[in-house]
Amino acid sequence: MNVSEITLFNTLKTKLGEHEAQTVVEGIKSAVMDEFNNKKDTLATKIDIHLLQTDMEKIKAELLVLKWMLGFLLAGMLSLILKTFF
Repeated sequence: MNVSEITLFNTLKTKLGEHEAQTVVEGIKSAVMDEFNNKKDTLATKIDIHLLQTDMEKIKAELLVLKWMLGFLLAGMLSLILKTFF
Protein backbone atom coordinates (compact mmCIF):
# COMPACT_ATOMS: atom_id res chain seq x y z
CA MET A 1 0.00 0.00 0.00
CA ASN A 2 1.20 3.50 -0.75
CA VAL A 3 0.50 6.61 1.31
CA SER A 4 -2.77 7.55 -0.40
CA GLU A 5 -4.10 4.01 -0.02
CA ILE A 6 -3.18 3.97 3.67
CA THR A 7 -4.85 7.33 4.20
CA LEU A 8 -8.00 6.15 2.46
CA PHE A 9 -7.92 2.88 4.39
CA ASN A 10 -7.56 4.65 7.75
CA THR A 11 -10.40 7.03 6.88
CA LEU A 12 -12.72 4.23 5.83
CA LYS A 13 -11.70 1.96 8.70
CA THR A 14 -13.27 4.28 11.25
CA LYS A 15 -16.60 4.28 9.39
CA LEU A 16 -16.83 0.79 7.85
CA GLY A 17 -14.52 -1.44 9.80
CA GLU A 18 -11.16 -2.94 8.87
CA HIS A 19 -12.30 -5.73 6.52
CA GLU A 20 -14.79 -3.59 4.58
CA ALA A 21 -12.30 -0.72 4.30
CA GLN A 22 -9.66 -3.10 2.90
CA THR A 23 -12.19 -4.43 0.38
CA VAL A 24 -13.15 -0.92 -0.76
CA VAL A 25 -9.50 0.18 -1.11
CA GLU A 26 -8.65 -2.94 -3.12
CA GLY A 27 -11.69 -2.40 -5.35
CA ILE A 28 -10.74 1.21 -6.04
CA LYS A 29 -7.13 0.21 -6.70
CA SER A 30 -8.26 -2.50 -9.11
CA ALA A 31 -10.57 -0.11 -10.97
CA VAL A 32 -7.82 2.52 -11.28
CA MET A 33 -5.30 -0.04 -12.54
CA ASP A 34 -7.80 -1.38 -15.09
CA GLU A 35 -8.48 2.13 -16.37
CA PHE A 36 -4.75 2.86 -16.54
CA ASN A 37 -4.07 -0.36 -18.47
CA ASN A 38 -6.82 0.56 -20.93
CA LYS A 39 -5.36 4.02 -21.58
CA LYS A 40 -1.62 3.48 -21.22
CA ASP A 41 -1.11 3.02 -24.97
CA THR A 42 -2.48 6.50 -25.64
CA LEU A 43 -0.56 8.26 -22.88
CA ALA A 44 2.79 9.89 -23.63
CA THR A 45 5.68 9.38 -21.26
CA LYS A 46 8.52 11.81 -20.69
CA ILE A 47 10.71 9.65 -22.92
CA ASP A 48 8.14 9.80 -25.72
CA ILE A 49 7.96 13.58 -25.46
CA HIS A 50 11.76 13.89 -25.41
CA LEU A 51 12.07 11.72 -28.54
CA LEU A 52 9.49 13.86 -30.33
CA GLN A 53 11.33 17.03 -29.36
CA THR A 54 14.66 15.73 -30.68
CA ASP A 55 12.99 14.63 -33.92
CA MET A 56 11.41 18.06 -34.30
CA GLU A 57 14.78 19.75 -33.75
CA LYS A 58 16.29 17.64 -36.54
CA ILE A 59 13.41 18.56 -38.86
CA LYS A 60 13.81 22.26 -38.02
CA ALA A 61 17.51 22.07 -38.87
CA GLU A 62 16.74 20.40 -42.19
CA LEU A 63 14.12 23.05 -42.98
CA LEU A 64 16.63 25.79 -42.28
CA VAL A 65 19.03 24.22 -44.78
CA LEU A 66 16.24 23.94 -47.35
CA LYS A 67 15.32 27.61 -46.85
CA TRP A 68 18.91 28.69 -47.49
CA MET A 69 19.11 26.44 -50.56
CA LEU A 70 15.88 27.90 -51.92
CA GLY A 71 17.16 31.42 -51.26
CA PHE A 72 20.38 30.78 -53.20
CA LEU A 73 18.42 29.16 -56.02
CA LEU A 74 16.06 32.13 -56.29
CA ALA A 75 18.99 34.57 -56.13
CA GLY A 76 20.74 32.68 -58.93
CA MET A 77 17.62 32.63 -61.10
CA LEU A 78 17.03 36.31 -60.47
CA SER A 79 20.61 37.13 -61.45
CA LEU A 80 20.24 35.13 -64.70
CA ILE A 81 16.96 36.89 -65.50
CA LEU A 82 18.47 40.32 -64.82
CA LYS A 83 21.56 39.42 -66.89
CA THR A 84 19.35 38.38 -69.79
CA PHE A 85 17.33 41.58 -69.93
CA PHE A 86 19.95 44.14 -68.87
